[in-house]
Amino acid sequence: MNSSSSRLPILSYALLAVYLVTMAVRSHNETTLGLVVSAIVMFACCWASATHLLGARAAMIFIAIAVLFGWFAEQMGSSRGWFFGAYSYTDVLGPRVGDVPAIIPLMWFALAYTGYVISNLIVWRAPVDSEPGLAGAACMSFLAAMIVTAYDLGADPYMVYTLKAWIMVKTDGWWFGETVQGFFGWMFVSFVIIFGFRLLQRRQAPAIAAVGIGKWDLGVPLLVYGGSMVFQMANGSPVETRSVAAFAMGIPLVCALAGWRHWQAQQPAAVQG
Repeated sequence: MNSSSSRLPILSYALLAVYLVTMAVRSHNETTLGLVVSAIVMFACCWASATHLLGARAAMIFIAIAVLFGWFAEQMGSSRGWFFGAYSYTDVLGPRVGDVPAIIPLMWFALAYTGYVISNLIVWRAPVDSEPGLAGAACMSFLAAMIVTAYDLGADPYMVYTLKAWIMVKTDGWWFGETVQGFFGWMFVSFVIIFGFRLLQRRQAPAIAAVGIGKWDLGVPLLVYGGSMVFQMANGSPVETRSVAAFAMGIPLVCALAGWRHWQAQQPAAVQG
């Protein structure tokens, strides 16, 4: 492993530490600066982790799909009511590109990446894609989209009613005032991003392989997802969403941890160090 590759895990965990600190600070005092910084650090942390786990080229493909389609979906949602239902962003999340805060597409990558890794650990007990068939890739992408959407069960009410990060045109939905269409949008956008990445990677040679991945390197995406779960459990609003987060996000996270332990046990001692 070259020196740049060996430094990537250190960079990933350094960024992860900064992200967890900013999340802790946010739990006491939410500000636009804190939201923007935590989102950027989460994106950078997942970028470094994906580069180490998937390779630099694959990571950039993943980022391009997530950022471009994530921005498009949000722009169409906020301007035309597509996917999520009609809504408009406020100034809480900082500078915008079009109608969309710049940090939102970055978060789509981070969440899609964590969903991708967690779904692989649950099914394959490995961090990377092992599904050669198109139908299987679609099924895996649907599972990953469900894992991403589980995050939104607690995030959406908190962002709308506590932070007032965006304003929904329709506020009489069945989920603490949120519309069910919003969850369809999360499922659809997450699925398109992850399935698109899987399709493009199936055409690449050689296939993605976790070569030279140490036993602790998978901790980054799991801790990013777990950190978001803990934040929702501590700060979710309405308070009912705190219990929802514990189970909706906790179940896939625990399953992924079991897959991680199995994967660790299969690795040669030289790789585990």
